Amino acid sequence: MKVAVSGLNNTDNPAPGIPVIKGIQVKNEIVGFSYDANEPGNYMHMTGKTYLMPYPSLGFHELKNRLEYIQSQEGLDAVIPCLDAELPLYIKYQDDIEAMGIKLCLPSLENFELRNKNKLDGLSEKLGITYPKTYEVSSISELVECTKTSNFPLMVKGNYYKAYMSYNLESAIDNFYKISNEWGFPVLVQEVVTGEELNLVGVGDGKGELKGAVAIKKLTTTEIGKIWTGVTIQNDKMMQMAKDFVALTKWKGPFELECIVNMNQVFMIEINPRFPAWVHFATEIGVNLPQMVVDIMQGIDNEPELEYPQNKMYVRYTQELVTDFTDYMQLLSKKEL
Repeated sequence: MKVAVSGLNNTDNPAPGIPVIKGIQVKNEIVGFSYDANEPGNYMHMTGKTYLMPYPSLGFHELKNRLEYIQSQEGLDAVIPCLDAELPLYIKYQDDIEAMGIKLCLPSLENFELRNKNKLDGLSEKLGITYPKTYEVSSISELVECTKTSNFPLMVKGNYYKAYMSYNLESAIDNFYKISNEWGFPVLVQEVVTGEELNLVGVGDGKGELKGAVAIKKLTTTEIGKIWTGVTIQNDKMMQMAKDFVALTKWKGPFELECIVNMNQVFMIEINPRFPAWVHFATEIGVNLPQMVVDIMQGIDNEPELEYPQNKMYVRYTQELVTDFTDYMQLLSKKEL
């Protein structure tokens, strides 16, 4: 298949695109979708061609026009969108995109909205797991009020993205403004739970079956909480939670569960509706989740892959490359390379 993949940033805060490409490049022809000419993936020679894409904030009309042009040039078979900001457009208009002959493997809009942070308490209850006490606030007075019944530290979070630890009221107010100015309302204030931070990446087939999954324990993270080193673990309760999540929602495509595990208690923290940047770790230990997504789009029904080796360590690192400045200028001017 000829598959387009977005999220080509590959700095010390990488997007998932390059790890996804690594998982599917042997069996598929790759086209890159980039939102910034500075993204390293534009110059790593992992795509046959790269196209600059319109920012998602410009709406579906601009995306559709760009996809129609690229389709006329490339004859795309599928797209794997990897970025939070673009997913709402691809999910809301997936019927229109698939009518263009471009396959997608994405959840329904209802499922996408179900994992919003202000709705996770209801989903967690259905799954029989715990969700930390969370308040929705839209003003400083509401923020102050909720801190009267909860002890610091508290997490101040956007409904879709970003989260900051707050150790006192002053920092909570500062983080409230950071979140609301960038992501709007509501702002969520969440009690902090302690335990091991475990993440699980998986793929659902849209029919209720978990086709593959790998869980990892974070050992060290960057300043903004991105995993730097980690180790594979087997947590039966977390794996069962992933199976129940997919069975309940009929989730289609990739997802990541972010949890805090304390003894036998699992706290749901977040559900990401895409691959995480560490997904190539799963491929390296024998569970190629990106290729599973391509197989689902092709109608190939594989047996689930839920077993993987334990105590395998993940280490993220950065590297440099040298390219021609003319490539950069061409991408800026022609919007394709």
